[in-house]
Amino acid sequence: MAGEKAIILVEDNYEDPEFWYPYYRLKEEGFEVTIVAPEKKRTYGSKHGYPVISEATPEEINIDDIAVVVVPGGFAPDRLRRYDSILELLRAADRNGAVIASICHAAWVAISAGITKGRRMTCVKAIKDDLVNSGANFVDEALVIDGNMVTSRTPADLPVFVKGIIDAIKPR
Repeated sequence: MAGEKAIILVEDNYEDPEFWYPYYRLKEEGFEVTIVAPEKKRTYGSKHGYPVISEATPEEINIDDIAVVVVPGGFAPDRLRRYDSILELLRAADRNGAVIASICHAAWVAISAGITKGRRMTCVKAIKDDLVNSGANFVDEALVIDGNMVTSRTPADLPVFVKGIIDAIKPR
């Protein structure tokens, strides 16, 4: 995976392990990982107060260079889905066939981007109805891969989630 580029989206109240586990695993695989948020060089806090500093805004990303977009859960997705630039980034990534990896509440961002209809996906049960109402086919499994969409339910699913991300990128 050396030379591949990944972005991880962040906003306040992100779920700590759902951000950091993929971040470090992708780096271990050789990915160049960029932290993307609505504001550049801003410190965002996790649900437990752990800080992360954003490195770029969506407008600064050349989506043609990106192999994977990771959207961690927590309550950050409820904030992320309010930014048109974030939603357009996800739409562009989907059009380009980049892997879009969402865990837990992160399906909210894909729902708001309008890229869930007809897809097999999973999420935390708290937003299952939102996913179903968006036209997705909800599956209650630890890992669901449908084309370039990789989804998982909760932090307990992180080992298969990140393996699924890496496996989904290999055919590129």
